[in-house]
Amino acid sequence: MTNAQKALNILHEQMRQCRRCLEANYDIFPRAIFSGVATAKIMIIGQAPGITEKVAGRPFNAGSGKRLFEWLGQAGISETWFRKTQYMTSVTKCYPGPSKSGSGDRVPSKTEQALCRPFLDEEITIINPKLIIPVGRLAINLFYPKSMKLTEIIGTSKEKDGHLIIPLPHSSGASRWHQTAENRQLIQKAIEKIRQQYQKIYPNNIT
Repeated sequence: MTNAQKALNILHEQMRQCRRCLEANYDIFPRAIFSGVATAKIMIIGQAPGITEKVAGRPFNAGSGKRLFEWLGQAGISETWFRKTQYMTSVTKCYPGPSKSGSGDRVPSKTEQALCRPFLDEEITIINPKLIIPVGRLAINLFYPKSMKLTEIIGTSKEKDGHLIIPLPHSSGASRWHQTAENRQLIQKAIEKIRQQYQKIYPNNIT
């Protein structure tokens, strides 16, 4: 086992044991959801686990995962291969509970995001991925100004701290953004950028 994998295993155990948000009186459901290995070269960062992720214990389960991997499949990336060899995490690691409106999940507060941020920073440091794919506004805001619209962001890429960032919109069925023809064209631009980078990073995977 490499030193990086040992460090990642220790971090994973710390995330599993974490109760910071509960101690700060946030009504979350502790079970840090993440997957992957230290040798990953591609990292996906989502917003927060949903209820099906909490139950299944894996990121991007059910509908959100189906759509996400449909997009990645168009870039030539197999879901089975990705889940086995790459890395998936989120801005906050535990299910935040349902939204008070009854539609979708609650968006983690700024305080919750700050409490969880050291874990994400360490994940990125240990893995040092060549490509980061932030999925959804909360993850995208880690790398792009909040003032920018998704229509200005999706389909673009940028370098940050040695990582190439290629954002995708939230893949949940609760999101309407990806349902318009204009926005789908932007998603196709993002998929093409992901495809190009995937082929650079893993040329032996091209069939």
